[in-house]
Amino acid sequence: MYHGRSTGKGPSTPTQIYQQPPRLLIVHIALPSWAHICSNLCEALQNFFCLACSLMGPSRMSLFSLYMVQNQHECILPFVQVKGNFARLQACISELRTLQKEGCFRPHSTSLQLAVEDGLQQFKQYTRHVATGAALSYTSLEITVLTSQPGKEVVKQLEEGLKDTDLVRVRRLQVVEITEGVLECMDSVSPVEEPSSDESSVLGTDIDLQTIDNDVVSMEIFFKAWLHNSGTDQEHIHLLLPSRCFSNISRSGDDSMCLKCDLQERLLSPSLLPGTADGSLRMDDPKGDFSTLYQMASQSSASCYKLRVIKALNSSGICESLTYGLPFILRPTSCWQLDWDELETNQQHFHALCHSLLKREWLLLAKGEPLSGGHSLRTPASTFYVIVPSRSPTLLVKAVATRELLLPSPFPPLPEDPTDVSLKTVERVLDSLELEPTYNPLQAWSHLYSHLSNTLTKLQGRIQPSLESRALRKAGQLQTNRVRATVAPLPMIPTPGRAPKMPAASKPSSEVFFWPSKEEEVEEQKGEEYPSGP
Repeated sequence: MYHGRSTGKGPSTPTQIYQQPPRLLIVHIALPSWAHICSNLCEALQNFFCLACSLMGPSRMSLFSLYMVQNQHECILPFVQVKGNFARLQACISELRTLQKEGCFRPHSTSLQLAVEDGLQQFKQYTRHVATGAALSYTSLEITVLTSQPGKEVVKQLEEGLKDTDLVRVRRLQVVEITEGVLECMDSVSPVEEPSSDESSVLGTDIDLQTIDNDVVSMEIFFKAWLHNSGTDQEHIHLLLPSRCFSNISRSGDDSMCLKCDLQERLLSPSLLPGTADGSLRMDDPKGDFSTLYQMASQSSASCYKLRVIKALNSSGICESLTYGLPFILRPTSCWQLDWDELETNQQHFHALCHSLLKREWLLLAKGEPLSGGHSLRTPASTFYVIVPSRSPTLLVKAVATRELLLPSPFPPLPEDPTDVSLKTVERVLDSLELEPTYNPLQAWSHLYSHLSNTLTKLQGRIQPSLESRALRKAGQLQTNRVRATVAPLPMIPTPGRAPKMPAASKPSSEVFFWPSKEEEVEEQKGEEYPSGP
């Protein structure tokens, strides 16, 4: 049925690894639960798309579509490119807010199944339509069902309803149950934890099941996982340790112990977001050394990027002023091309390394080995990294300064005896501060979401008038051009007393279904100015 991985198993390009697959989100929330979930879900989606549409560099999300399933299935947003389409995504969220929140109805048992089938059908049609003009970097779809019903029952319903459906183009099918419980206190959420979930539980072999709390933070963190590089075609990093310290282990070609790891960002670089820092004061340039490590690790190559461990350090043996750039996380790889025995052995060695480093209170000093780019007489500059263990099965990697980067900084000893007057004054000020045991970033608001939303709205506002004027001039032509991208809808059950939405799966095939991105509209404008013939 569902195989859980993409059908293409050849080498991936850097864009394919970095860019997430197209996503279909199906909101399967019946009344009266929708009244309690709607506000949190819409705010989380709004915050997420503010980030996703604002990030500079390669687009991390490709296509997105949203369906709503209550008493029937409706397409609220057809497949659109995420980047450059904030206004359409915002309109979709606004429409979600206006959906009925009160009353009751008898949901149809096939509505969810029809939403999955219809969304998959629309994706196939979209890829066929776009592929005629450009090569696609995606061939499979990830489907997420957000539900207020018991997750196991929804999984059984999908397994039964989709048993005869061709899901070869489905990369992953996931059911996410939204629980009625909410966070009692923000302090209870650790900044390193994801929403409470059964992230490893899989019913049968086909559909993943997860639970999240009904609050904005949990939903927001769930959606942000879509920005991660989750490609499994190849491991990202080879962590090499001296083999003389080990026995009976798998080794790399140069006789070192090799741990195969995937690289994951810990946080987004502020320099990738507009207006978050003055250009002359940015501390993490996306072209800097550590981001280069992430880019190099994501490249398709016969040999992975290597981090060679050269020394061990005491946990207190590194000055924080010597680290720079953004930290990254290493995890045991989940590359599907490795056999199960190798994956399990690699994971066990990784966990043993974490335990041993914690027990010894050690850090590791590693040297990056750039990928070979042919014969060259020049020796490439090396970057050094410090590797920090944690009490989770992860390692934190931070770039550390070398001799060439150091600037002279005097550090005179601190005077031992400050004056009594100054000491009492400062102590009174410190005593007035509220003491927290740890820093929780979930309690620190920078108003970034509102800033990004306003910036995107102003940008799209400057584009919209020209689009509207063109639409008035060539409404007939636009309608004709888009009909070719429309597919025949699946049978739907009409809702009494409610007018059908546009665009939606319930519209006739002569209506517009796919909304073009800015780039497509520009191409249409060029075609109007320079017609190629009838």
